[in-house]
Amino acid sequence: MTDLLAAAQAELYAADPDSFTARRNELAASAREAGQPSEAKQIAGLRKPTRSAWIVNRLVRSDPAVRSRLDAMAADLREAADGARIRELTTARSRLIGELTQAALAGVPAPPAALREEVTATLDAAIADPDVAGRLGTLTRAEQYAGFGAGSFTFAPPARKEPAPEKKPKDGAEAAAERAARRQEKINTAERLLSDASHALESALAAERDLEQTVRGLEDELAAARQRLAEARRQSYKAESRQNKATRELDRLRE
Repeated sequence: MTDLLAAAQAELYAADPDSFTARRNELAASAREAGQPSEAKQIAGLRKPTRSAWIVNRLVRSDPAVRSRLDAMAADLREAADGARIRELTTARSRLIGELTQAALAGVPAPPAALREEVTATLDAAIADPDVAGRLGTLTRAEQYAGFGAGSFTFAPPARKEPAPEKKPKDGAEAAAERAARRQEKINTAERLLSDASHALESALAAERDLEQTVRGLEDELAAARQRLAEARRQSYKAESRQNKATRELDRLRE
């Protein structure tokens, strides 16, 4: 990546999305004027982020420790080799994501639940999916992963196979913890579905707004065209009247 493109990305994905398109066009034009058409094309092709993606990008760019904390949690989860460690890390993961979500939305007054869910799901996906983690800072939409529980990780098996321990009846606390874990898994699934639906709604509303703007523009153009047509008809009527008057005068003179 060239310095010019990197600088454009840094500015665009840190700035408010409302100014993204206009500023992107300005930066692309500047690159063309500087004799760098390839960079200009790449800058012009940068996609505008959704509000939730911008919030995550802003968090990552404003605090470099965020990326390292997410990477460290992903590494710990991949290296976990027993159930107790996995449960411990699952709790730590939820705590980390909650903390980062709160930090990301700190400057957003009364953030909608759907926006909070998308930010949470994106940070969660950055732990589970290296591809998402690699795009932190330049995300264009909310992300999510399809796994459950601790995430989509392959855990290292024990060094040698031990005889299966004798099963003991679960005490009340352990059984309650298991029920709570299953319930949380169902909640996580429902939250993912809500996030998907919210993202689809956001996309549909954005498309609707774009089409409304297009329709208003066409209506304005039609109104202006009708005004020009009415004016042309008036001028045509006046010209026809002058022609008829001139014809009558010529006929009179010929008599």
